[in-house]
Amino acid sequence: MERFDVIILGGGLVGLTLGIALSGHGVRCAVIDPADPVETVAGGFDGRVSAISSTSVAMFDAIGVSAHLEGKGCPIDRIWVSDGLQPGALDFAPDAEDGKMGIMFPNRELRVALAARAGEMPDLKRYQPDRAVDVVRDADGVRVTLASGATITAGLLVAAEGRNSPTREAAGIRTTGWRYDHVAMVTAIDHEVPHANTAYEIFYPGGPLALLPMLPGTRSAVVWTVPSADAGAMMKLSERGWLAEAQKRMGGFLGDIRLAGPRSSYPLGFHHAARITDTRLALVGDSAHGIHPIAGQGLNLGLRDAAALTQVVVEGMRLGLDPGDAQLMTRYQRWRGLDALSISIAMDGLVRLFDVPGRAPSAIRRAGLAAVQRLSPLKNRFMAEARGQSGDLPLLLSGEMV
Repeated sequence: MERFDVIILGGGLVGLTLGIALSGHGVRCAVIDPADPVETVAGGFDGRVSAISSTSVAMFDAIGVSAHLEGKGCPIDRIWVSDGLQPGALDFAPDAEDGKMGIMFPNRELRVALAARAGEMPDLKRYQPDRAVDVVRDADGVRVTLASGATITAGLLVAAEGRNSPTREAAGIRTTGWRYDHVAMVTAIDHEVPHANTAYEIFYPGGPLALLPMLPGTRSAVVWTVPSADAGAMMKLSERGWLAEAQKRMGGFLGDIRLAGPRSSYPLGFHHAARITDTRLALVGDSAHGIHPIAGQGLNLGLRDAAALTQVVVEGMRLGLDPGDAQLMTRYQRWRGLDALSISIAMDGLVRLFDVPGRAPSAIRRAGLAAVQRLSPLKNRFMAEARGQSGDLPLLLSGEMV
C-alpha cells in the first residue's frame, strides 16, 4: 500500500496542473485518470482551444510547464467586443508595458505540455488509465482502491473529474445548475486578413460568435454559440454553406475564409457546487463550477482553484498540519468559494444580457459598451478581469512559488 500526501481524481488540464504544482513543492501526489493518455493527445481528440490569462501563464512559468509550450500558442494582444456588427464596439488594447492579455493554446498542446512536465516530477505518480473503484474518507485519512488492484492512501482527496463529478455526488454536495438553450460549434478557420493577435467577440441574440487567434497570422479558432433548436441543422450544412453563414455574422472583416479543422459541437450549461470541501475532500475546476464560455474564463477559474489549493496545502504542511486538515479546507472554501461564485454569476448575467433581442436592448448594450470604452477606470477593471488579476491572487498566479 503506497502512501501519498494528496490523491487527485482526474488528470485533465486542471487536475494535472494541480499535481504538478503540488509536487513542485515536495508534496507527494497521485493522479488517477481513466482516459488512455495516448488517445488524449491524439490530433483529432479535441478541437477546442483555451484562452490562458496572463496570470495563468505566470503560473505555468513558475511550475515549469511553459517550457513545453514554447511556440505552441498565439498571444492575445487585443480583445474586441461588439453587439452584432453595430458601432460602439469595446476595444481592449493595453499599453505595450502592460503586456499581453493572455495566450491562446489548443487544448491538445496543453495536454501534451502538462504530460511532459508531469513526467519530470519525482513526487508525482500517474495511474492512467486507471480508476477508483472504492474510496474511503474519514478522520484518519483517505484510502482509494483502484481498478488495477492497487490500494493507495493520502491525507487529502481532490476531485478534478469534471462537471459530472461522481465524488462530489457521493459526498452529497448539492449543485445549482441549468442547461442553456445553446450549443457551441467549434472549429478553426484560415482567413485572408491577419487577425493581428486579436480576439473578437461578436454578440447576437441566440449566442455570440468568438474568433480567437490560434496561430500568429491568418488562422483563428471559432466558438460559435447557436440556439439548441438550430444546432442540428447548422452542423449538417455543407462546408460551403456553413462558411457562408459564418461569413454573414463576421461581416467579411477577415476577408475570405475556409475551414482549417473539423467541426464539432458541445451543449452548454451552468452549475455551481453549494460548497467545495468535505471531510478530507476538495473540489477544483469543473467539479466545483461550470460556466458559459462567453469570456473564455472557465479553465482559468479552475487554474485559480489549483493555485489557491496548492498554497493552502503547502503552507499548512509547513506548519505541520495534515494536507486534509479541517482548518485548511475551511481556508480553501473561504478563499475560492465567493470568488468563483461572483465570476460565475457575472458570466451568466452577460449571457442573458446579450441574448435579449430587439432594437431597444441592442441600443442599451451599445451605449454600455461605449461608456466602458470612454471611462478608463472601468475599462481597466475589465482588462484586469480578462487577465485574471482581480481578487486575492495566490502566489503562483503572480509567478511565484509558495
